[in-house]
Amino acid sequence: MSEALAINDPIKLRQQLADLAEQCVHEAKRQGASTAEAGASTSAGLSVTARLREVETVEHIRDKGIGVTVFFGHRKGSASTSDFSGDAIKETVASACAIARHTGEDEYSGLADAELMATHFPDLDLYHPWSVSAEDAIALALETEAGALDADTRITNSDGATVGSHDTAHAYANSHGFIGIRGSTRHSLSVRCIAGVGDSMQRDYWYDSARNHADMHSPAHIGAKAAERAIARLAPRKVTTGQYPVLMPPEVATSLFGHFTGAIRGANLYRKASFLVDHVGKPVFAPHIRIHEQPHLLRAAGSTAFDNDGVATTTRDLVTDGVLQGYVLDTYAARRLGLNTTANAGGVHNLTITSGDKSMAELLAEMDRGIIVAELMGMGVSLLTGDYSRGASGFWVENGEIQYPIEEFTIAGNLRDMFKNLVAVGTDVDARGNIRTGSVLLDKLTVAGG
Repeated sequence: MSEALAINDPIKLRQQLADLAEQCVHEAKRQGASTAEAGASTSAGLSVTARLREVETVEHIRDKGIGVTVFFGHRKGSASTSDFSGDAIKETVASACAIARHTGEDEYSGLADAELMATHFPDLDLYHPWSVSAEDAIALALETEAGALDADTRITNSDGATVGSHDTAHAYANSHGFIGIRGSTRHSLSVRCIAGVGDSMQRDYWYDSARNHADMHSPAHIGAKAAERAIARLAPRKVTTGQYPVLMPPEVATSLFGHFTGAIRGANLYRKASFLVDHVGKPVFAPHIRIHEQPHLLRAAGSTAFDNDGVATTTRDLVTDGVLQGYVLDTYAARRLGLNTTANAGGVHNLTITSGDKSMAELLAEMDRGIIVAELMGMGVSLLTGDYSRGASGFWVENGEIQYPIEEFTIAGNLRDMFKNLVAVGTDVDARGNIRTGSVLLDKLTVAGG
């Protein structure tokens, strides 16, 4: 590409990327491909970390790339480059074509059907650049860490505070004539601190993340929250082995629903590697549970008008009244299963678990006696069988109130039972990520103490 990228003009930059993606597709057709797709992207960012009231790292990030996939009938080849010149594009396309010509046929490969391409591109309010200088970012990181270090004399150390700001532009084109353009930003503040009293030391963190930096909590709030969480974990005790109800705060509960989406993801289904194979139309959750995608939410982490195949995204229920309504499928997986794509190439889009009407305090009162899981460790989860076993730390609850911290225990069960015995979802929704849920109260799980 002879023209320099307009890195200071986001509208022009996105159009340049769209032109590059189109150029790749046209070149693929010229070299004999029957169909092709290409994506061009740039990203820029700043990341600053401060530790113990001093600057530790300042990192400026700038990246770019083009990925090309070509199809010769049902033969597929892919190649990529970070060189946007015309010669590099020709060579990259030629590499993809050479791979395709020597690859075996796969009857399921190919572009998504043309009639499924997105035609409506609403403004989802995802682009909010933050012209924060390195000096200002350093000051914010120091302020965030100070919010933790100065919150309490029991905060004795810090693993550092980080300020991040990232700006991404992406264009996707294919030989159906589809062109989709995305521009987005993501900003974050985080800190991890250490609390200590006597021989007891505990570590915890807090963070915020948003499309618009103005939507984030203040550095002082984030630092104080991290300190509060670390102090609450001091002087932990052991828990007696038994079966107890378990409450997962939102930041922990997201992993539970991550296992659910993994179990209904196309690749696991056509490989018969999921305990939810052939479960559409069957109850998989408690009857009061609704789980749905909201891909067009303004400013949200997972919002998009089209998936990575160019397919139009839509609001849809995955679970209604506890019953599984559909899977999470991209074009390839859908064809393998004899189904239609659900516009999930690249993942789910703002997966939302509908809340009940109880706060976390009210859920604790309902639980009465049991465990809050504040942190999970290990990956003892089988999507094939649903067996679930993970190390944890958290708090012991008695009479609906936190009594003391606990650690070095394991929670175990089976995802089938955990989903169906999900008692309630709280109103304290965590909207920072792509899975949006409140606290989750689960019926009795097996807890193995130390």
